[in-house]
Amino acid sequence: MIVFDFGSEKKQSTYADYLKTPEGGIFQLIGGEIIEMTSPSLYHQEILLNIVSEFRNFLLKNKIGKVFIAPSDVYFTEIETYQPDILILLTESFSKMKENKIEGAPDLIVEILSPSTAYYDLKHKKSIYEKYGVKEYWIVDPIEKTVEIFQNQNAKFHLIVELTKTDTAKSPLLAGMTIELEKIF
Repeated sequence: MIVFDFGSEKKQSTYADYLKTPEGGIFQLIGGEIIEMTSPSLYHQEILLNIVSEFRNFLLKNKIGKVFIAPSDVYFTEIETYQPDILILLTESFSKMKENKIEGAPDLIVEILSPSTAYYDLKHKKSIYEKYGVKEYWIVDPIEKTVEIFQNQNAKFHLIVELTKTDTAKSPLLAGMTIELEKIF
C-alpha cells in the first residue's frame, strides 16, 4: 500500500531563519530556501575587484554613490535576501542602508556567473531584481568573457547591450561611466 502524506510540505524559510545561519558561511535566502554557496574562484574574485575599482573610482570622483561587494545582504522580502557580487547605491538611495543590510533594491547590481550561482543569477534572482526595481543589472560571464547590461523599464528588464572582452561597457544609469572590458578579464 502506498500512502501519500500531503501535509508534510517543506517549511519555507524566512529572514529570521536566515539570520540563524553560521557566521562566515556564504548563504542566500532564495525563494524561501536557504542556499549555501561555495566560495568563488580566484578568477571570479579578480574580476570582481577589477570591476569594483572602476565603479569605486567613478563614484568617488563624482560623489554620487557607494559600491558594496558580497557578502552584503540585500533584503527584498521575508523570503528573498541575496548577496550580490557588486551593488551600487546612488546618494538618493542611501536611506536603504541599515546597520546590517540594504533594505530594498540597489540602483545597480553586477552578478559574476559561477557554477554554484549561475542558475539563480540568470533566473530567480534576476526576476526579483526586475520586480523590485533594480535600475540596471550586469551579468558578467568569466568563461565567455562577456557582459550583458539590462535596464529596468516599467518593472521589466530590457537587454541594452551584449559585450565581449574587446568592447567598452557604458552604464546607462551612470552617465559617463565606462569600463574597458580588457581591464577586467
